[in-house]
Order: sequence, then structure tokens, then C-alpha cells
Amino acid sequence: MIKKLASCIGEYKKDTILTPIFVGIECAMDVIIPFLMAFLIDEGINKGDISHIVWIGILLVLCSFIAIYTGVKSGNYAARAAAGFAKNVRKKIYYNVQDFSFSNIDKFSTSSIVTRHTTDINNIQMAFQMIIRMAVRAPLMIIFSLIMTFIINVKLAMIFLVAIPLLGFGLYFIATKAHPIFEKAITLYDKLNNTVEENVRGIRVVKSFVTEEKEIDKFNKTSEEIYCEFSRAEKIVALNNPLMQITVATIILLLSWFGGKEIVVGNLTTGEFTSMISYTMQILMSLMMLSMILVTIMISRASGERIVEILEEKSTITSKENALTEVKDGSISFRDVSFSYVGDKNKLCLKNINLEIASGQTIGILGGTGSSKSTLVQLIPRLYDVTSGAVLVGGVDVRDYDITSLRNQVAMVLQKNELFSGTIKENLRWGKEDATDEEIEKAASLAQADEFIKTFEKGYDTHIEQGGTNISGGQKQRLCIARALLKHPKILILDDSTSAVDTKTDSLIRQSFKEYIPEVTKIIIAQRIASVEDADKILVLDNGEISAFGTHEELLRESSIYREVYESQKKGGEEDE
Repeated sequence: MIKKLASCIGEYKKDTILTPIFVGIECAMDVIIPFLMAFLIDEGINKGDISHIVWIGILLVLCSFIAIYTGVKSGNYAARAAAGFAKNVRKKIYYNVQDFSFSNIDKFSTSSIVTRHTTDINNIQMAFQMIIRMAVRAPLMIIFSLIMTFIINVKLAMIFLVAIPLLGFGLYFIATKAHPIFEKAITLYDKLNNTVEENVRGIRVVKSFVTEEKEIDKFNKTSEEIYCEFSRAEKIVALNNPLMQITVATIILLLSWFGGKEIVVGNLTTGEFTSMISYTMQILMSLMMLSMILVTIMISRASGERIVEILEEKSTITSKENALTEVKDGSISFRDVSFSYVGDKNKLCLKNINLEIASGQTIGILGGTGSSKSTLVQLIPRLYDVTSGAVLVGGVDVRDYDITSLRNQVAMVLQKNELFSGTIKENLRWGKEDATDEEIEKAASLAQADEFIKTFEKGYDTHIEQGGTNISGGQKQRLCIARALLKHPKILILDDSTSAVDTKTDSLIRQSFKEYIPEVTKIIIAQRIASVEDADKILVLDNGEISAFGTHEELLRESSIYREVYESQKKGGEEDE
């Protein structure tokens, strides 16, 4: 874990190295000051030597200024290094998530990825800053101060050699007990973020069903769980304070007792005793600092493990070496394809699919809920890889293509339409970054979106809110179709992408496809038979298997499932009339 996270320091190595250097200088000055104070008392004040007082006073001021300067510089370097480190970790996580296949994304929930990108990174940023500054300062101060105490008086210094190991053992015990609880508490943040995300995303549904109280209770329950876990961990960590206080009080009492005796017998001067007290406070303050660092590291360790889990996750779908970059045409072939989301041949969603689609054909797909219609088409652009068998596009196994090249030739309008915050024009240019205004309007016209876009005051420069919340479902679907058309693909897949538009608009979209992009292979998943009845061929799926495949007329004669759906929809249409 440490090696993986350390690789994210990157261009901030200089700041990371300079921080402990300046901290070391600051520590040296802080340790020298009590020694000079002892010399000032013994050789200057006690003897009434003004020249000693002046020169030692000048040295004290100089050491203080050096300590202040190096302290400020170490703080600046530490802040820059920690912020840069967090930036690089954030970037690496984001880039790695972009390479994830759908299988990888299924493994981590959206809320979990967001938590790791925010809360967890903040935790390790704070820990990193403490490690390169305070975790350097505390041990150095302890070591330097201990050396000075041994120089001053060996007998008194032995008190620290007994106290520090005992304190260290106590802190280690606290850390080992608290870490598993912190780990569990941080994981609960995923659950909390998921609750918030669902509530905000579905706020209209929540309000329409008047379930605000239910959502509040759900939030409060998760929040209470986090509170309880953190409270339990903090109760253990809180033992730091009494442990430190007992240690501090004991050391000061022992120093006062034995130090007084040493002064009486002449083995210790007043100045040396004063500096011993100063070094005692420096050592004890450093120990307290270490305990605080320990708590932070305990929390950040759990966060670090979660971050590394994302960073080490490898995409299950990658391009092979010397992969093909050119897709010959839009022909598609499924050869004995079976698929399972968990890679288990005993839990197949698709079973023994054999299917041939010629380039330029229009294929309709029908089937009940859970019949794996969406799963079937997601295998074409390699959003998932087959469990067995092969999917061919342009006569080549999709696994032999460069992923980017393949997906550039397969435009897919998913069942769940997504628009991003920005103008309509910016959203459409996701299909083609350098698309001209004329190309954008042409694609919008084919998708029957141009007419409603022009009714907006700003037309194509109209701002779309996050998720497209300021436009209707049908408008969103048409914009997503226009965005796909801008790619000029060889294969166009519409996964129930006209469900929110009226039948007339649906018909006009299909007519546009037939007239203007006849060479493109079109696959249309639909619930309405009217949306696919004029397709070249219609595929009927049932429980992950091909039930029937043929023209509208052939299926009416040969497929009981298709005929049943057709008659129920026809009857429903007559009743509506």
C-alpha cells in the first residue's frame, strides 16, 4: 500500500524532501535554545557577567529567528507536497476508473467510488502532511532532547529510557484496538453517500410519494451507525490523554525529586535543571504529538487501503497487442455465445446465442423483462466480454480490435439516458468533438430533436442541467440519439431509447434512419411492436435464449410469444381509440 501511494508523490518530491530538512533544522534550534538558556543562567546571570548575557542573548535571538523561519518554510513545503500528493492520487483514481469495464464498475458502487475520491483522499492528505512534518519533528525532538539530557545528567536521563518504552507499548495497544473499528466506520460512509445520492437524484419521486420522513429515517439510521462506530473507536483513542498525562506527571515528579537531590549535592546546576525541565516538556510534547499522528494514521490507513484497492483494480477488458484499428463494416455475428455477469457457466444470462446480422440491416429485439436484451447488445462494443463463444463485427472477433477503434464505430444509446451539465451543443459534441454547427443540426433533425431545440430562447446554446433535469424524458432521448448519430458509426444500437416519445415521433425517427443512414446496421430494442415491425428481421428473446428470429409476418405465424404481444398491444390500441 505504502509503495503504491508513494508513487503518487510525483513532481512534489522536492517539497516532500525539503520539508523534513527544514523540520530538522527547526528541531536543532529548538534543542539548542534550552542549552543556551542554561549557559545564560549559570555563566551570565548567576555570575553577573554582562558580556556573557549579551552574547548568549544574541545567539538566543538568532536561533529563535532561524527556528521561526524554518518552521514557516517546512509548513509551506508540507502543505504544497500534501496538496500535490492528494491531487495526483485523485487523478490516478479518476483515470483508472475511466478504464474500468462494466464488470469493474459493477464491483464498486458509485457512492463508494465518490467516497474514496473525496473523504478517503482528504484523510490520507492530512496523514501525509503529518508524516513528512510532525512525524519527523516528534522523533527528532525526542532523540535530540534525550541526547542533551544525557549530556547534562545521565541519572536523570535514565527516567526517560524507562518511561518512553512503556508509553510506546500503551500507544501500540490503543492503535491495534482502534484500527478495525475506524476501518468499519469509513466503509459506512459509502452507505451514507449512497443514501444521499439516491435521495437527491430521485428527489422528485420522493416528493411525489411524500416519503420524505422515510428517507430522513434511512439517513438518520446510517448516520447513527457511523456515529456509534466512531464513538466506539474514539473511546479507545481517548485513552491517549490519561496515558500521556500520567506519564507527564510521573516524569516531572521524578525529575523534581531526583533533580533537587542532584542540585543539593552539587551534581546539577540551576541552569542545567531548568534546561532539563525544558527538555522534559519537549520530549513529552513530542510524545503527545506522536499519539495524535498515530490516531490520524489509524484513520488514514483504512482510507489508504480503500484507495489502493481502486488503484490496483485492473480492467477486465483491454486491447491486445497489435490490435486492429479498422472496422471493415457493420456486419455482426454471434457464434455460440453464452454470458454470465459473474463468469459462472452455471449462472448464464445468455445461452448458446447464434445470430447473423448483415451490414446495413435493421434488427428489432423484443423480449420480456429480464430476457437479457440489453446484455446481448452490450457484448457488441465489448462493454462486457463473452463467457464463451465469440462476437464478430466486420468478420473479426471484437477481442481482436483496439477498444477505442471498435467503440468509435458502435454508437449506443443506453436504456438509461445520460446528459451532462453544459449546453445542448456541448452535449451533442460528445459524439464528435469537432462537429460543425451544420453537422449538429443535421443529426438533431434525424433524431427529431431540431424542432424542439429551436423553440428554446437560446436554441443549441440552451444550458442543460446535470442529468438533463430541465428537459422532458422524450427530449432527452432524442438528444441522446442525435449525439450517437454524430459519431457516424457503422453500427447504431438503440436500447429502448424511444420509449418516452410518442408513436408519431418514433415513426419519423425510424423513417429518417431508413432514408439517410441505410448503410448503418441498426439494432432497436423496444417494448412496442410498432417500433420494430418494419425492421428487416426481429429477434425474440426469452430467458436469455433465442425464441424466434424472422420478419414481422413470419413471427406472427411462427412465434406464439410474438403473436401474444402483438395481439395484446393491438387490443390495447383499439381500446385507447
